[in-house]
Amino acid sequence: MRLTQPSDINFIELMSWFPTEEELSIWSGPGFRYPFDLISFKNDLKLDSLKSFSLISEKGGLLAFGQYYLRLDRCHLGRLVVNPNLRGQGVASHLIEKLSTLGKSDLKADSCSLFVLGHNKSAIQAYTKLGFYMADYPDEIPLENCFYMVKV
Repeated sequence: MRLTQPSDINFIELMSWFPTEEELSIWSGPGFRYPFDLISFKNDLKLDSLKSFSLISEKGGLLAFGQYYLRLDRCHLGRLVVNPNLRGQGVASHLIEKLSTLGKSDLKADSCSLFVLGHNKSAIQAYTKLGFYMADYPDEIPLENCFYMVKV
């Protein structure tokens, strides 16, 4: 498994993972257009300001996608998603570990953070297993039932 810059083929596959507006909104957060096309999807990902990566298998298949940026002096992970056909197989761990290592080095940060919706129990469990814990966020989080997690 390796991180690569996403290609249009990756984005087209990624788009297929969100067949409903609700599923897209849960993953993307506010401000993402639906329905989308390749151009609007890429624009809404803010590829010019957020480092974005595809996790690719040895055979070239898209396993997962994620982004990172600097937030509160931490490498903040966002828009993490695993191929729906591969969930529960440890792919998220690989994605998060690789993104965290690269992001902390790139951003010169010593810790990571992320947001997670409270009803996403499997994600909370996966993040906790990787060493993330719930923390207070110094500002109001604009999404209802959204939690801030950090890993030092």
